[in-house]
Amino acid sequence: MILPFTPDYSGKVAVVTGGAGVLCKEFCKALALCGAKVAILNRTLSKAEDVAEEIRAMGGEASGFQVNVVDKESVKAAHEAVIAKYGKCDILINGAGGNHPAATADDEYFSMDTLRDENKKSFFDLTEDGFTNVFSLNIMGTLIPTQEFALDMVEKSSGCILNISSMNAFTPLTKIPAYSAAKSGISNFTQWLAVHFAKTGIRVNAIAPGFFSTAQNAKLLWNEDGTPTARTGKIINATPMGRFGESEELIGAMLFLTDEKSAGFITGVILPVDGGFSAYSGV
Repeated sequence: MILPFTPDYSGKVAVVTGGAGVLCKEFCKALALCGAKVAILNRTLSKAEDVAEEIRAMGGEASGFQVNVVDKESVKAAHEAVIAKYGKCDILINGAGGNHPAATADDEYFSMDTLRDENKKSFFDLTEDGFTNVFSLNIMGTLIPTQEFALDMVEKSSGCILNISSMNAFTPLTKIPAYSAAKSGISNFTQWLAVHFAKTGIRVNAIAPGFFSTAQNAKLLWNEDGTPTARTGKIINATPMGRFGESEELIGAMLFLTDEKSAGFITGVILPVDGGFSAYSGV
């Protein structure tokens, strides 16, 4: 991995939730290459340990920790384990999040045909459990780790929190109303936290990724034979740079916003990394 620049995070403890995900594992590697001790928090411990092993093979310092970010006791236990292993948190990246099939409609526009078809899912078929799952994972999965790990920062009067928003927070995408609403909430919560912690030395910002092809959204973007879906065509056409982002293209934004020397007077910002998607009107 070649970093765009290398802030000095020697002696810093970085905690990344969802740290074994496609995008966040790149964050973990970059933080380690900058000298941070990286705590990789993930629901599946084996995946977190795999990323930690990759980082150690690169000469970095990292360990995996099991956590359920929507369970207060689980997050508390992970926090205690991180302190015992590395010490108190300096950088928190709230990377855990995602959508749920039960909160995803089949159509962009309402159709009576879909409503009448028991094999298809209209807006009226979206479930409360599906919405609750998405809100819980994204909103509560950011709130609870922040409540735990920001305690370390308050005590030290310094620290940085980076949340993961989305293009959905700027303009809701069709078919995924729960995820769009949840990510809009993340952007708002980021701004709220930035103001709330402004006098403590803690900065709070967010990255809003555009479109990246990951395992999580693969079924929306690619057909079973590997060809692009119609939705992929729409995304590419609405992205002025004409392509999906690469996971490593988020690293510069992450390092910039977490580095005190680079962004010491920046808080409450939601930074799009989207190939121009949020700037394009379609005309």
